[in-house]
Amino acid sequence: MSAEVLSGKTVSALVRERLKKDVAQMKLDLPGFRPGLAILQVGDRDDSNLYISMKLKAAAEVMVNQNRLNVFVLITVCQLSVLRNIIQVNENPEIHGLIVQLPLESINPINTERVTNAVAPEKDVDGLTSINAGKLARGDLGDCFIPCTPKGCMELIKQTGTSIAGKNAVVIGRSKIVGAPMHDLLLWNHATVTTCHSKTADLAGQVLRADILVVGAGKPEMVKGCWIKQGAVVIDCGINHVPDSTKASGKRVVGDVAYSEAKERASFITPVPGGVGPMTVAMLMENTVESAKRFLENNKPGRWHIQLTSLNLLNPVPSDIEISRACIPKPIDKLAREIGLFSDEVELYGKTKAKILLSTMKRLQDQPDGKYVVVTGITPTPLGEGKSTTTVGLVQALGAHLKLNVFACVRQPSQGPTFGIKGNFLCTGGAAGGGYSQVIPMEEFNLHLTGDIHAITAANNLVAAAIDARMFHENTQSDKALYNRLVPVNNTVRTFSPIQINRLKKLGIDKVHPDTLTEEEIAAFVRLDIDPDTITWQRVMDTNDRFLRKITIGQSPTEKGFTRSTQFDITVASEIMAVLALTDGLEDMQKRLANMVVASSRKGVPVTAEDLGVSGALTVLMKDAVKPNLMQTLEGTPVFVHAGPFANIAHGNSSILADKIALKLVGPEGFVVTEAGFGADIGMEKFFNIKCRYSGLRPHVVVLVATVRALKMHGGGPVVTAGLPLQKEYTEENLDLLEKGCSNLRKQVENAMAFGVPVVVAVNVFKTDTDAELELVCRLAKEAGALDAVRCSHWAEGGKGAVALAHAVQRASETPSNFKFLYDVELPIIDKIRIIAQKIYGAADIELLPEAQQKADLYTKQGFGNLPICMAKTHLSLSHNPECKGVPTGFVLPIRDIRASVGAGFLYPLVGTMSTMPGLPTRPCFYDIDLDPTTEQVNGLF
Repeated sequence: MSAEVLSGKTVSALVRERLKKDVAQMKLDLPGFRPGLAILQVGDRDDSNLYISMKLKAAAEVMVNQNRLNVFVLITVCQLSVLRNIIQVNENPEIHGLIVQLPLESINPINTERVTNAVAPEKDVDGLTSINAGKLARGDLGDCFIPCTPKGCMELIKQTGTSIAGKNAVVIGRSKIVGAPMHDLLLWNHATVTTCHSKTADLAGQVLRADILVVGAGKPEMVKGCWIKQGAVVIDCGINHVPDSTKASGKRVVGDVAYSEAKERASFITPVPGGVGPMTVAMLMENTVESAKRFLENNKPGRWHIQLTSLNLLNPVPSDIEISRACIPKPIDKLAREIGLFSDEVELYGKTKAKILLSTMKRLQDQPDGKYVVVTGITPTPLGEGKSTTTVGLVQALGAHLKLNVFACVRQPSQGPTFGIKGNFLCTGGAAGGGYSQVIPMEEFNLHLTGDIHAITAANNLVAAAIDARMFHENTQSDKALYNRLVPVNNTVRTFSPIQINRLKKLGIDKVHPDTLTEEEIAAFVRLDIDPDTITWQRVMDTNDRFLRKITIGQSPTEKGFTRSTQFDITVASEIMAVLALTDGLEDMQKRLANMVVASSRKGVPVTAEDLGVSGALTVLMKDAVKPNLMQTLEGTPVFVHAGPFANIAHGNSSILADKIALKLVGPEGFVVTEAGFGADIGMEKFFNIKCRYSGLRPHVVVLVATVRALKMHGGGPVVTAGLPLQKEYTEENLDLLEKGCSNLRKQVENAMAFGVPVVVAVNVFKTDTDAELELVCRLAKEAGALDAVRCSHWAEGGKGAVALAHAVQRASETPSNFKFLYDVELPIIDKIRIIAQKIYGAADIELLPEAQQKADLYTKQGFGNLPICMAKTHLSLSHNPECKGVPTGFVLPIRDIRASVGAGFLYPLVGTMSTMPGLPTRPCFYDIDLDPTTEQVNGLF
């Protein structure tokens, strides 16, 4: 009786048809999805190329999105390069199976074991990692990938209808690819298994007892027909070439079993070729499709697989620092993986913070954006409204409770208020939140973080030093001496630097060789001729120091009497900070830094950082600061902390880069919640007219934060004095006072609606608020035009206390947003100022003082008239008078001066006197701040 031939071609065709249906169903369930397979090859062996082409052909047939990854064409690839490629594939959610094509052929040593074990077990569709092998060995067949050849063998055995349980099975060979896993597979299918190898005594006798025989010895026709038990199932995994003069190639392919002899004794037998080979490829496809199925089961499309942190809510609520320290943050690299970042896109700064590389944007550029939400507030009062706390509470509610992808994007706080006085009006507004709605760790957030503010300080002061040094040298040297020093001879050759070439082009000098310039051209090149009275650039430091508000520099004898009056600003007031917040990449930042106008020449020509030759160095100093910082909330949701510009001088918003990366990461169903500094008339107006204008992003929802007690102050409540208890107007029900104060809420709702974006009012609840007061605020907010108004208790309850707000924001994001800018930038400068003053502040008109009118004319002449407007005025009132609460009317807004932040990209009119350097109080906060030398714990920070 001749054995029935087990055709691998026939069985594999059935498998492929089944897989096609599975893939078609996946695509039906999730349009655009398909299993992804990557093959990593090192070297260029002919046999490897053949095997890969077979695998790719099979992958194409079952509609797998295959990617062949030739690490390098040459064989000089090193092990580190191979491992980096494997890590990239491990982290790529579009690839579900990764094959390392063996052998790895390179002139450099490569550890095959290390390489194969670098493959993520969930993508190891070859089943070669130690983890998958270990799971198979202990019988976890449903939680591992089985090597393809043994799996194919099992499929062929099952096709015979033979029951494996209780049978005697013999496996010849103990390789990691075939023999060893075949033994385990048969064993866990309840066969009695014997593994034979080169040291096995009486091999023929062992084989003769086999009901099922699997041979993978690699020796041509080693197993003779007489060894085969009558009626046995024979699976031949061998591929051997033996001489054959009848073949054109001079050789033929045979297996490890003497086929013609064995066929006469076996009941079923696999041919060689055409038996196990096609099944190996089919099982590779099956493993890949299975991996894709597992991916979809564990990862809902577009949904992060994120581990959230449960809060242990206490009553009364402990201090912010106690709450922060009671929560153990997730390792930041774990959070990065959870939200879809690759390891080579993350630069770790310790365990709790990291920088995200801008290459992330390029990788995600084709991904759809999520929903964009900005949090703003009523006109601020000393009582505080809680915008930062609401921002964090909202993202905790959306992420930890509604299970949506969500990012908070906030500003980094200045060190000045941290060591000076909390709640200082110069605080950048990038606070960590409070209560159970915080960014953690609080100490890291509020101190150095990753050094961005220090980088800005260094860059800013380099510009300041360059200005004074250039004026000194121009005042003390001839044109020729200046030229010889600016363009020195190096090894007998004199050349212009690239930045000097740019200056020549700006001057209209089309020359590149230094020796060809005329005397007139040399004079124009070397002399910036800065008018000291026009210098707008100040030195900065991130510490409150009132005695630096006005200083005289150049008093050393070495400066030869060239003194001038100047001042220090706090670092967050620097234009470089505004540039960082508004840039969309390194190249754009380089241009903005180059375009920063620091002064004018005596002829009225603007002098830029590029004219000073310093812009390239500035970019170098800022190359790390431009990367957003990743942190987390108390409930484990991600936060970008990036940039911290003033809200009353600059635009007061976190960076465009952070928002853009976050919007890609959250996906179309996710949310990015950012915060605009101070009230809606300040930070929100600048968010829309400046930030959105440069970013091209369009917001979906405005969240306007209000509190009962702050509204009472706007209604005419008594002055609040720091350190004294609140008066009864703020702690007892007073509906009349509250209703009067709601005029400010109404105006700020109207301001938000002027941009065509739906508004949700978040009423930040305090324990002294009564139900009647809260209901009144919500009712009046809706009457003013808010889409919804809800109570929030996130300070005391974390995300749980903002769930109603999260639902309201989600509903609002689904309504039409007809976003529009308030003004056309092409309008004259004065007209743009007037539009903001009248439509946002409620002014009757504006009044330009002579210096402001002169600057408007100058900037228009210099070509800066089409920049957006960034009003610099008090944040404590809709008017220019900080004492005027509520909604002042009929006032004329005085414009004292207009200044230009050309690099950042706006003009800022000065309304009244604006201090850019805060001072220390009698008892600064640093009295309470100290370090425990044993635990290194920071004490007294908050």
